[in-house]
Amino acid sequence: MTGRSTLNDLETPFLAVNQATVAANIGRLRKYLDELGVPLRLHVKTAKSLDVAALLHDEQPGSITVSTLAEAEVFAGAGYRDIVYAVGIAPHKLARVVALRQRGVDLVVLLDSVEQAAALATSRAGMAGIPALIEIDCDGHRGGVRPDDPALPVIARTLADGGAEVRGVLVHAGESYYADGVEGLRAAAENERQCAVQAAEVLRVAGHEAPVVSVGSTPTAHFAVDLTGVTEVRAGNFVFFDLVMAGIGVCSTADLAMTVVTTVIGHRLDKGWILTDGGWMATSRDRGTARQRVDQGYGLVADLDGNLYPDLLMSDASQEHGVLSLRPGSTAALPDLPVGTRVRILPNHACATAAQHDQYHVTEPDSTAVVAVWPRVQGW
Repeated sequence: MTGRSTLNDLETPFLAVNQATVAANIGRLRKYLDELGVPLRLHVKTAKSLDVAALLHDEQPGSITVSTLAEAEVFAGAGYRDIVYAVGIAPHKLARVVALRQRGVDLVVLLDSVEQAAALATSRAGMAGIPALIEIDCDGHRGGVRPDDPALPVIARTLADGGAEVRGVLVHAGESYYADGVEGLRAAAENERQCAVQAAEVLRVAGHEAPVVSVGSTPTAHFAVDLTGVTEVRAGNFVFFDLVMAGIGVCSTADLAMTVVTTVIGHRLDKGWILTDGGWMATSRDRGTARQRVDQGYGLVADLDGNLYPDLLMSDASQEHGVLSLRPGSTAALPDLPVGTRVRILPNHACATAAQHDQYHVTEPDSTAVVAVWPRVQGW
């Protein structure tokens, strides 16, 4: 697409992405991790976009993390060969894993149980062993085994005895998304590192090389101060950022690269409402900032140039309607936004909001001209 279209021409609601902001977010984290001496493995689950990944990898396929095998298949088709599938493997998906590995993709799976390890060891289809990372629980957020869990070496032995490869360990500090401030974020990053290094050492003592020690979340990636013993950092949300990340101090609202463009379709002045055509089908139901010190509703509201309206929130949503109103207790005036006015919604959770759409409309700084359309990977 050329610059003939603008954000005023497209059918709303749709996603708009500032390419320069994405590039700046990528450059910031790359520089930080370069200084710590550890490579970045992009997690594509947020953007699900070959075009976004190309900005990180300088137009050449690099190492990535995926959350679906559909992502792995699309990126493999574009030449990516170093892929970690960072969701616990379901045995019925192993045929797709094998098919990708037969195409020359070094696809590594994730597991945290003896049952998964046994299934992996019996599903090699005559190939060399499928490599696996063992998921380590560092903060009780989701799956994984604790570094001191007696099951950890048993899982590794089950893999090795069945001919699969114990590639190492993977840790995700999911509770870091609820940290608040520099000290809390640094503590989460150090705890993540320590758990990963401890678990890897358990495996090595048990006779497994475990060459990969993988950590990562957007908050910890930006606040780690020591990555001794870590071989890679995974992160994905940082390419766009969102209000949850701004709320815990990882970025500012100026760093948010993705917004949802919606149109004003009505008013309920008796209720202090402005209605738009962008409901939760456009922005998601994610209310991640509700647990933070400042609740941003379903998102902040800006004009097409990116200027925030004082205290104006997307305060409610039905399927195809968004409700804009002033923050409770605000003394600001409700802005005069006639029917047909287009506004941007800054999202709470970039991953969830992006998932409602199949493409990004890309702009450059200080312009509403659409210079490209980037498709997203859909499905599982």
